[in-house]
Amino acid sequence: MNLDRAVLAFAGFVVLAGLALGYFFSPYWYLLSAFAGLNMLQASVTGFCPAAMIFKMFGVKEGCAFK
Repeated sequence: MNLDRAVLAFAGFVVLAGLALGYFFSPYWYLLSAFAGLNMLQASVTGFCPAAMIFKMFGVKEGCAFK
């Protein structure tokens, strides 16, 4: 798995987890999905992705989107 796929998989997991937690426990958990969406938007504009930096520190090989 390269860095691009790892970041996309993590973002998808966070969005789905926020939706599930919001449905079953508290609507405030929907803010987690909103945060993930806002982070994806800012990463697409600025190229800065904290998740990509963390995955890179763990040794995930680079892809073509995040370097």
